[in-house]
Amino acid sequence: MTDPCAYAGPRPAPGAPDVVVIVLDDLGFAQLGCYGSDMATPHLDRLAADGLRFNRFHVTAMCSPTRAALLTGRNHHAVGMGFLVDLPIAHPGYTARLPRSAVPLPRLLRDAGHSTLAVGKWHLTPRWERTASGPFDRWPLGYGFERYYGFLQGDTNHYAPRLVSDNHYTEPPASPEHGYHLSEDLADRAIRMICDQKQATPDKPYFLYLPLGATHAPHHVPRAWSDAYRGRFDQGWERWREETFARQRELGVVPGGTTLTARPPWIQDWRGLDGDERRVFARMQEVFAGFLTHTDAQIGRLLDFLRRTGRLDDTLVLVLSDNGASAEGGALGTLNEHRFTARSGDSAARNLAALDDWGGPATYPHYAWGWAWAGNTPLRLWKRYTWLGGTRAPLIAHWPRRIRDAGAVRTGFTHVVDLMPTVLDACGVPAPDEVDGVPQQPVDGRSLLPLIDDPDIQRPFPTQYFEMLGSRSIVHGDWKATTDHVSRGVADEERLLPGSRDFAADRWSLFRLSDDFAEAHDVADRHPDVVRKLAGLWDAEAARNDVLPLDDRMQERLSAMIPPAWPPPERARYLPGGSPVHDEALPLLFAGFTLTADAEVPEDGPAAGVLCALGDLNGGFVLYAHEGRLAFSCSRAGDLDRVAAHCPLPAGRHRVGVRFDVPGAERRSEHGSFTLVVDGADVAAVPLGGAFPYTFQHGGAGLRVGHDRGLAVDTAAYRPPSPWRGTLHEVVIDASAARASGAARRTAEDEVRDALHGD
Repeated sequence: MTDPCAYAGPRPAPGAPDVVVIVLDDLGFAQLGCYGSDMATPHLDRLAADGLRFNRFHVTAMCSPTRAALLTGRNHHAVGMGFLVDLPIAHPGYTARLPRSAVPLPRLLRDAGHSTLAVGKWHLTPRWERTASGPFDRWPLGYGFERYYGFLQGDTNHYAPRLVSDNHYTEPPASPEHGYHLSEDLADRAIRMICDQKQATPDKPYFLYLPLGATHAPHHVPRAWSDAYRGRFDQGWERWREETFARQRELGVVPGGTTLTARPPWIQDWRGLDGDERRVFARMQEVFAGFLTHTDAQIGRLLDFLRRTGRLDDTLVLVLSDNGASAEGGALGTLNEHRFTARSGDSAARNLAALDDWGGPATYPHYAWGWAWAGNTPLRLWKRYTWLGGTRAPLIAHWPRRIRDAGAVRTGFTHVVDLMPTVLDACGVPAPDEVDGVPQQPVDGRSLLPLIDDPDIQRPFPTQYFEMLGSRSIVHGDWKATTDHVSRGVADEERLLPGSRDFAADRWSLFRLSDDFAEAHDVADRHPDVVRKLAGLWDAEAARNDVLPLDDRMQERLSAMIPPAWPPPERARYLPGGSPVHDEALPLLFAGFTLTADAEVPEDGPAAGVLCALGDLNGGFVLYAHEGRLAFSCSRAGDLDRVAAHCPLPAGRHRVGVRFDVPGAERRSEHGSFTLVVDGADVAAVPLGGAFPYTFQHGGAGLRVGHDRGLAVDTAAYRPPSPWRGTLHEVVIDASAARASGAARRTAEDEVRDALHGD
């Protein structure tokens, strides 16, 4: 007789803890209170006081690569994530697809009998696989999570996000007008998932992966949180950096002999700014600080829940950032980050005019890069570069049942690839040699439990390479070598940063890590033999991990971009009643299109409501009727083009819509024109005030039919949901004429800029 226990499934190891891994986004080394900041993070500070801080923890310098390394324990190129999932390339290190030979952590824990839960930012699903049709094997559930709630792309609007629940898109539970904020929603969902899991199986351990959208742009936070910091940063980024550095040394997260690197010439001297410039820049940091403190409060709610239920002491909590602080706001910062990819540009005057709304729903802001430089104190440079400002990040470990010297700082070299083996070690789950008949590639990381257990353990520095967009570095023993390569993608960096733009001309700098915590003293000229050795080691590691070919502009790689299995149609029909249609599934719009709605105006008129809407006021368009007249509004990253018919739509059935003609077409203008069409006749037209966007929103936008949701595209014309008053039969988008003309083309630089600003 068969043993019934054979069907009971796997059982976790006795004493296996619950595990919570919290990933903060674009948070610099110096931006938490426990790492020297004066921005309030009391809940994370308490976690550090009761746990451990690591001050030589390293990541990959960008989002998708760090997350892939975290979940697989392998170097990011070795698992196909050498860059972002938004640009999947047919080279082994850049496919944006985790190989079956590197099965990720949630699948291994699930197979060992643990519950696996994920809440927050994913950014590991390749482009063209994020529509409602999938495929779903690279969505969170496909990689081993049993439950998921969050967003798939690199960023999203915190007031009106594009959300996914398990394997389907879903709407936020409340509107911006009713106080919705994504970070609060994610904390609610995480608490509920744990509550449900423990009430069903109290003794079954879980793994919660909580990658928050914060503190990535847009820096969105209710005004009360940012107003609490009024005047706090009026002294400017240089003085703030000096004060933070002093606190870092006092706290012991920076060694006493560290040299604070100097302000580089491309960062504005605060003393040379006028009063309005200082006011704008200070407000940017006030909003960021409020955003961070608000995020800490949501993490605190989760930790308080675990405390109240008596489970926190038996939970391994790891908190990290995926890369250093982000400088993608450029020298001036921006009120709407989509303006970079919309080719709209920014100005100090525009930022000043929007200052009262900064951080609110009418903005999509990112601070100026002076604050990113300060946020990485005492390091140089920032996200996307393999200087320490891009690759060194906070890491907090909290596990009272295991940690004996609470509040200590661990100084050994650690890397994000170490986190997967650490969790497996803590849970008593061996890394398998084979999964589903596929041999597993070697794990690059090492468990941190020996360092957690024993403060006297000093592991030797490993040989660890770094590469991101052509920026390269390598750690070997006591040495770190770093190139001066400047990547493409951020216009102000291309224009202002000194350094090499040619791989053949790149210069390697050399630093002795044991006495140079901040890469402040370049000793390359004194040790040319060490530089040659480390450059050779980098070449060997690059070959072993599929880093090559190197191309910072990605021109060569983009010629090998993996195309969609199901390319977007040239002409498509959409019906009311469905979920929002992901913009990656829509016909390509930027080279010209017609949008036509088959709709009825009721006899008791007037025509009113939304026929279809894509995106919102930060970037998108809407076809609607206002005061009885057909109208179309298009937001080019906040710059609004609007056209309205002169006469009301009469009662009855009509085919109404808009035509976008590109420059050089029948209706000529510098950037093209929008023309309203009613029953085959042109009724009104307007020239575009700027270039039509290649992409309306970095975080994706959904086409809604017959209504809108969240934030309006044109706040002066309607308020969501504003359903169509009458019968809507269908909406048709036709871009076949543009495709036939060969006009639908994007350059490699356009693709890279779009991807970078969406990470």
